[in-house]
Amino acid sequence: MKSIVTGGAGFIGSHLVDGLLDLGHEVVVLDNFSTGRKENLDHVKDKIKLVKCDLSNKGDWIKEFKNVDWVFHLASLADIVPSIQNPESYFRSNVDATFYVLEAARHNNIKRFVYSASSSCYGIPEKYPTPEESDIQPQYPYALAKRMGEELVEHWAQLYNLPAISLRFFNVYGTRSRTSGTYGAVFGVFLAQKLAGKPYTVVGDGNQTRDFTYVTDIVSALIAAAESTKTNKIYNVGSDTTVSVNKIVELLGGDKVNIPKRPGEPDCTYADISKIKGDLDWHPTISIEEGVGKILEDIDYWKEATVWNPDSISEATEDWFKYLSD
Repeated sequence: MKSIVTGGAGFIGSHLVDGLLDLGHEVVVLDNFSTGRKENLDHVKDKIKLVKCDLSNKGDWIKEFKNVDWVFHLASLADIVPSIQNPESYFRSNVDATFYVLEAARHNNIKRFVYSASSSCYGIPEKYPTPEESDIQPQYPYALAKRMGEELVEHWAQLYNLPAISLRFFNVYGTRSRTSGTYGAVFGVFLAQKLAGKPYTVVGDGNQTRDFTYVTDIVSALIAAAESTKTNKIYNVGSDTTVSVNKIVELLGGDKVNIPKRPGEPDCTYADISKIKGDLDWHPTISIEEGVGKILEDIDYWKEATVWNPDSISEATEDWFKYLSD
């Protein structure tokens, strides 16, 4: 078997590469290293082919799709504020690139195409746990661009019979999560603060809950999707529970400081995963306690990450409040 992983030097992508190598696959990674790190693949660099390329433009990278069995399209730009500030780059990376990757897959008759979609497409849901049939109401360009990529995948599956599945990830965490760039996911922020001996910056009262899903559970879902015979389907991927930010602080240990609640954010994210359980026989296996334990064992990974404080967060999220407030 031969697989392509776009964004394979990134957080989820590098773990997926590990999983595919464990299955005995030949693996090709396509990445532009805008957020991914070559270091994430150092331990397997002699076992894979690594191609630096820009997927938002046609190029020689398309040749890599010849004789490929599975394509996992994980490459994308993430984060809320940068997508508000520079929507063009998000549409190029998350929409244009998805189009070109789909076309490369279609013209090379790949056997399975798995797209990493985002639960951010639900916006602020009206139902918890949130099923796949919930209203789509993106709150910012990142969420919209990921949904547009998902619609492209659906259309290529319908029109061209491309054997494709989309997985809507909820709040993914784990080792190798991004350490650089803009203010973003809670674990990256908290781990750098812990290493620096600074208090955790908790948004609002910290009672908001998130469906924190450990990265290896995400990998097993990706592989289950590729191994299945389902096509033109969308599945939520979550932990089957929802955990408060205050609980994360308790597990990490340390002081906290509260910062203003942000507009456009749900008080809860919680995936209804009954569909993927039934169709793909997939179940999450890592509890939040076990997952946080794994992260703390590898906490030095975040020693060079930006250490955020209330003032720097306020400055970095100014446009968040400007555009997402009612």
